[in-house]
Amino acid sequence: MQEFLTPAMPFLAMAIAVAAGLILSWLIRKTVLRLNRRRPELHATSRVARLPLRLALCLIGVRVALALTTDDGGWRSAVDHLLLIALMGSLAWLAVAVLLIVETLVLSRYNVDVADNRRARRLRTQMILARRIAVALVVVLAVGSVMLTFPAIQALGAGLLASAGVISIVAGLAAQTSLVNVFAGMQLAFTDAIRVDDVVVVQKEWGRIEEITLTYVVVHIWDDRRLILPSTYFTTTPFENWTRRQSEVMGTVEFDLDWRAPIEDMRAELRTVLDGTELWDERVGILQITDATNGYVRVRILVSAADSAALFDLRCLIREAMVTFLQQGHPESLPHVRWEPVQPAPAREKSRQPAVESRQPEQPVHARQPPGPQDSQLFTGSIEAIERSRAFTGPGEEVFEDRDKTLSARN
Repeated sequence: MQEFLTPAMPFLAMAIAVAAGLILSWLIRKTVLRLNRRRPELHATSRVARLPLRLALCLIGVRVALALTTDDGGWRSAVDHLLLIALMGSLAWLAVAVLLIVETLVLSRYNVDVADNRRARRLRTQMILARRIAVALVVVLAVGSVMLTFPAIQALGAGLLASAGVISIVAGLAAQTSLVNVFAGMQLAFTDAIRVDDVVVVQKEWGRIEEITLTYVVVHIWDDRRLILPSTYFTTTPFENWTRRQSEVMGTVEFDLDWRAPIEDMRAELRTVLDGTELWDERVGILQITDATNGYVRVRILVSAADSAALFDLRCLIREAMVTFLQQGHPESLPHVRWEPVQPAPAREKSRQPAVESRQPEQPVHARQPPGPQDSQLFTGSIEAIERSRAFTGPGEEVFEDRDKTLSARN
């Protein structure tokens, strides 16, 4: 009877070990859920760890069962090596699942569906990047542990230690761009330069930060396009972050109107529009004339809103309301292009000259009216002007003749 049961004993032990592993995994999951029954998000997230937990416990039980029921050497060594590799893979899988559960539990405490969600978005960005870094480390450790179970690879690794410096230099040069992006991604995560759901303007495109990885950042453009940029872009290139400190923003609406625009009526209409909408956050709402050149007056309306999306809708609402108000109530304030024909001055003078000459005969110089203030600097046209001009004529010829006679007599 003992000889009959001995060959079947390992299989029976492995079956019992698998059953014990399944029961133990069920008990662990139920216990964790009962202790966290006030967290409904854990019920859905814990399912990702159910399968790797079962697999890891069953593999541990099978290895223990084989160690207790079989002798070392032979087929057991190969099977035990295979079970060890599978156990390392299942433990790595379980570690990744636990990281996902921890991330979900931490992020569930902070709600991003509120007006001021800057802290929640910052924590979410840091947790996502930290989880990805941890997953990468777990995978690297698992692969390295599996490789160390092979004696041939251990000897090869010992032989490569001497040339590790050269290999690291070559690998660093080959992966320089990737490493720079990785460090840039870590810098973005922990320096709080950008966060998930931040509103940014990059390359003249307006959008939200949708995803931040170790090597690139995904920007969700307003028209549902995705702009994928390397992480180094946000560490080396200036960009606009509209929600860096707070989500409240301000914007302008401008009009070029005629000089007859009713400014006070427009202010009253602006106040009516702002009081009738929930898009305005009641911080700033003013109307000013910022320029008055080239035949137009520029009217600028400055308003504020709780976030950039509300601001865009508010600006459109104000623009439509003001256009309708001016069209229906004050059409004269709309821009006009004025053109007035004017007859040239020379043509009028020529047409009037004969009539003046026929009515007024020419008068002698002494009979003309004395010059007015506008003629005080003239040298013709009046007696005073002629006398003034004589003072600038200089000496006559007789003066020069007398001077020559005097000089000749002295010689």
